[in-house]
Amino acid sequence: MNIIEQLDAEEVSRVLSGKEIPVFSPGDTLAVNVRIKEGDRERVQRFEGVCIARSGAGVNESFTVRKISFGEGVERVFPLVSPMIESIEVKRKGRVRRAKLYYLRGLRGKGARIAERTTGHGIEQVEIAVSKTERRRQKDAEKAARKEAAAKEREAAAKAKAEADAAAAAAAEAEAAAEAAEGGAEE
Repeated sequence: MNIIEQLDAEEVSRVLSGKEIPVFSPGDTLAVNVRIKEGDRERVQRFEGVCIARSGAGVNESFTVRKISFGEGVERVFPLVSPMIESIEVKRKGRVRRAKLYYLRGLRGKGARIAERTTGHGIEQVEIAVSKTERRRQKDAEKAARKEAAAKEREAAAKAKAEADAAAAAAAEAEAAAEAAEGGAEE
């Protein structure tokens, strides 16, 4: 390692102390939180868009993010190793076949969409512990259990309604008998 590479490595470690840069490539949708200084006040501004290019290496590495704001394309170049970058968040991975996506500048709306990438570089693979047929059996068993629970609830509701109707009928008969007894006593 020559002296220049050593100085670059030291500068990168000094500037990025405590920060973590995620793995991202062109086509990924990023949310970049940037520190902005206005007078003596400082705030963090979020810039969210598609990474259309990455260039350089080491201290000189930079990336370009493009977004559409109020119908107008806005591109911003950020240095990767910079104290003004608060954090970088990868929202979604994009499936592209180029390193520079400058062709997006000429596209609008649905034509400018990038398909999402679910495998490959920077994406951890999650092993599927359950096969499709086993998952289908589990779903069918859950569905049958739900149907059975609903049938029991309907049966219990019908039984409760029948009991309430019987109690109401008995109360009506008792009331009618009491009125008949009063009516017979008056005569």
